[in-house]
Amino acid sequence: MVPLSEHEQRMLDEIESALYAEDPKFASSVTKKRVGRPTARRRLIAILGFLIGLAMLVGGLMVDFDIGGLKILSFAGFLVMFASAAFGLLSSGRGGAAAEPGQSGSRGGTKSTGGGKPSFSERMESRFQRRFDQDDH
Repeated sequence: MVPLSEHEQRMLDEIESALYAEDPKFASSVTKKRVGRPTARRRLIAILGFLIGLAMLVGGLMVDFDIGGLKILSFAGFLVMFASAAFGLLSSGRGGAAAEPGQSGSRGGTKSTGGGKPSFSERMESRFQRRFDQDDH
């Protein structure tokens, strides 16, 4: 993976803080679904499940039981292995976002309607328009 440049990191932080400002409930639900480092218990369960799936896969090849030419036990073993790997890689969702950037206090409204600060979507539209206009010249 290539690290983000300083400008790209600033833009990403700005977008993230604007997302928290506009819709904190959605932003917190999205950040909870991150792929993170699994706990020791999750790793152990995933490893045991993977080994059981591997045993089922190999055992299914040795046992002469198939339906329509499909080795059912081996197929089930593969599914168990896949599910165990997915379980081990996905974080549990606890402790996803520790603090919401750009939020020092409570916010009154989610959108600005008057002469105040423009909303996130308005700022993004204006940036896109500026870039589009620069490309034409």
